[in-house]
Formats: sequence, structure tokens, C-alpha cells
Amino acid sequence: MPFFWKAHTSDVTDFIATLKQKDPQLFQRQVEGRALLWDRKVDLADQAEFKAAKVAQQPYVYQTKSD
Repeated sequence: MPFFWKAHTSDVTDFIATLKQKDPQLFQRQVEGRALLWDRKVDLADQAEFKAAKVAQQPYVYQTKSD
């Protein structure tokens, strides 16, 4: 390899790198934002209650029942 060879990085990778340099708190804000929606403890009692309340779906949902 020649001495002037540089590994290629995509435009998106360059953009993210400069974004992280401009805003050092970006990663911390991402973690906090994720914690709002995804990082939650699962309540097993509620989950069991939801499973017990589930109603079975008919094989063809658009057909009316002929009782």
C-alpha cells in the first residue's frame, strides 16, 4: 500500500463523527431518550393478566358468526 493510502469512510460515518465532536453530550441524551420508552422493568403480574384476558381469534376474521 502506498504511504498516502487512507481507509475509506462513508459520508454518513463522517457526518456522525463530526456531530459527536460538536455535541459531546449527544450520547448521554440518546441513552436518556431510550430509557423513556424501552428500558423499563416488566411487571409479571400485569403480563399474566393480559395473557389471561386474551380472546381467541376466529380462523377467518371477516366471516360473521352463524349462531
